[in-house]
Amino acid sequence: MNYPYPQLERPSFKWNRNVNEDLKVHEWIQTIPDEGDMDWSNVDVTILGVPLSRSSISASAASENPDAMRRAWKSFSTYNIDYDIDLSALRVVDLGDTRQHVTDIETCHRHVVEAMESGRRIHPHTIPLTLGGDHSITAMLIKGMKRAEPHNRIGLLQFDTHFDLRDLETFGPANGTPVRNLIESGTVKGKDVYNIGLHGFFNAKSLKTYADQVGLQYVTMREARKKGIESVVNEAIKELSKKVDTIYMTVDMDVLDMTQGPAAPASTPGGMRTDELFEAVTLAGTSPHVKAMDIVCLDPTKDVGDFTIKAAVHTMLSFLTGLSMRGK
Repeated sequence: MNYPYPQLERPSFKWNRNVNEDLKVHEWIQTIPDEGDMDWSNVDVTILGVPLSRSSISASAASENPDAMRRAWKSFSTYNIDYDIDLSALRVVDLGDTRQHVTDIETCHRHVVEAMESGRRIHPHTIPLTLGGDHSITAMLIKGMKRAEPHNRIGLLQFDTHFDLRDLETFGPANGTPVRNLIESGTVKGKDVYNIGLHGFFNAKSLKTYADQVGLQYVTMREARKKGIESVVNEAIKELSKKVDTIYMTVDMDVLDMTQGPAAPASTPGGMRTDELFEAVTLAGTSPHVKAMDIVCLDPTKDVGDFTIKAAVHTMLSFLTGLSMRGK
């Protein structure tokens, strides 16, 4: 079997691991050993990079994000003072990246589906955490989960400025169509999708009409701020947990206000603040029904002072904070 399964390549670099009392994130997250078999039994979380952005409707170098996030790990401690939790109790392994084809997006997408399917079969007890890439990969990741566990009903918790329901015939499996792709392929039911973060003038009326027709659930930023982010996330998870076996959480970094996430190619005015997003994903992480997460749509070449990259890493660590709190 190819490393660690055929669709993957090792991370392009790895940090030196120093043993200190106070670990930095880059010292804590492990990689697959160069020699010998991997013992998956005590692994809690597997990180997967998907460096794909050729499937973006608007030009994006989101393909550079997985490594950009990896390089930013050195700026973070494993200790979260907000919750008095040290993440180092979790065992997290960086699997590397899905194999890419220079010109063939369909092949790249197939590798994503197969990588997720392989991971669910080889280490099904771990929580897959994916660093994208553009939002097209979310449909492929969930399809991979469904192939590995066909009887599992999967729901989607989506933090996004957009519905991502554009017409597949017009746009294909691109970053604007993953939710429609999942619904029309029968992978996820429309009523099992909960979108939090829509706002302003950035979704066509026809997309809202389609969302209503398929029973998609959504809360705008205006509503979320009136009700409170914590209340809205709790309600979404409560309702999804009644219906599905697995909640998959996707965070499109364009959910952030453009002043908070300048590297998200489709960020807009009026979006979430970083503290709201961190609170939301921490809360989601505490739910045992949330069994997978991705972070997508971040172009490091457009960032300002690593602001968005660090926000993305903070989002990842916030989810792991919630995971650490399960059962406490």
